[in-house]
Amino acid sequence: MIRYISQFMRGDMEFLELVILVGSICFVVFCATPLHEFAHAFVAVKLGDDTPRLRGRLTINPMAHIDWIGAIMIFLFGFGYAKPVEVRMRHFKKPKRDMAIVALAGPACNLLQSFIFLFLRAVCTFGAYKLQNEAMAYMGIFFLYAAAININLGVFNLLPIPPLDGSRLLTALLPSKYYYKIMQYERYIMIGLFVLLFTGILTTPLSFLSSLILGLFSNITQIPFEMMMR
Repeated sequence: MIRYISQFMRGDMEFLELVILVGSICFVVFCATPLHEFAHAFVAVKLGDDTPRLRGRLTINPMAHIDWIGAIMIFLFGFGYAKPVEVRMRHFKKPKRDMAIVALAGPACNLLQSFIFLFLRAVCTFGAYKLQNEAMAYMGIFFLYAAAININLGVFNLLPIPPLDGSRLLTALLPSKYYYKIMQYERYIMIGLFVLLFTGILTTPLSFLSSLILGLFSNITQIPFEMMMR
């Protein structure tokens, strides 16, 4: 967001496009991230752990899921998180395997949403071209931003850093004594994460990976419309 504001101040971005960007971020924070956490809760309940339902997390209500620090991070950097869904491994039939599945459910939900948004963007772009409709062109920009932020969230949450989903993958991969040893330093790890984001050390490789996924999904979703335009 900081980068786009700088572009706007330099005159490299239209005011309306900046408004669309802010709108897409709000949409992701209040709609996409709750679906991310709901995916964790839904899969955990299906695999035998009723804790998310008992904690009121088996819902798409944004207020049940939003972490305001994580939401601010999404606004500032395009990367962030929501409140982790509490899961108890002992309720699973195969604890390590099922925990890994639960951890991957959230990022997978983000990637699925991004694919859908890019398809809708392709529909809007095609419609804008055929109908010469400027409103559809701006809707395409909205869906592009929403898709990009969702990919950012999916990639970011796979980092093996608490409270991100990647830390739960460590639960599945590491012996318990090593995992709990790492979790003792959760507060310091989070401080280090903020430093890496503010300095750009972490955002650069994450943005590169997100751009690769965005390009791949974008190319796939545009195929049917490119065929219709031939």
